[in-house]
Amino acid sequence: MLDPLGSLDEILKGKILLINKPKNWTSFDVVKKIKSTIKRKHNISKVKIGHAGTLDPLATGLLVVCTGKYTKKISEIQRQKKTYEGELILGKTTPSYDLETEFDAYFPTRHINKQMLAEAAKSFTGKIDQIPPLYSALKVKGERLYQKARRGEKVKISSRKVEISSFILTDISIPKIQFKIVCSKGTYIRSIAYDLGKKVDSGAFLSSLTRTTIGEHMLSNSIEINDILD
Repeated sequence: MLDPLGSLDEILKGKILLINKPKNWTSFDVVKKIKSTIKRKHNISKVKIGHAGTLDPLATGLLVVCTGKYTKKISEIQRQKKTYEGELILGKTTPSYDLETEFDAYFPTRHINKQMLAEAAKSFTGKIDQIPPLYSALKVKGERLYQKARRGEKVKISSRKVEISSFILTDISIPKIQFKIVCSKGTYIRSIAYDLGKKVDSGAFLSSLTRTTIGEHMLSNSIEINDILD
């Protein structure tokens, strides 16, 4: 079986690796594991490697990893549109907007119908102002927001412009909603889930998320991290 990492010459010249990130791994975990594997296999002390677009630890799916001279392509890849498929659940919220933290509030859902949800989803398409979650890797005064959140600090977070090209609710079985979304760099799908809950006078959290595309790169062409590790 051919080594998916390729030869050392290929790695140094530059490769794009499409990885199916497992749940509970950080994007940095994936890069760190691949880097250590390359260094050990080829007995080298340094190798350039990075990823194009962070996935939350609880999310799965496509992580684009660049090696060698192709690390210069990271910014270009990050700017490309991304596609996600996931599930949100109505009636509850968490501080992190996903299952990283415990439920902090409960809301009614009986008044919600499919038409309300479809109209709410449509209102998110186009260029919108989005407030990122407090539990995120964004930095404020040199420190990650999630570090402040875990200490219980309250931080004012500014909204930022993102673009939602498409937001389709693929299955509605209240309180569970399956969706597919195409969006720009910097979009927090957790915030979309939370804001959708508010839009229908309830609450919501993201229960699962998988990234399926980044530009022309597809999850269906990715490899498992275990296929790389010795």
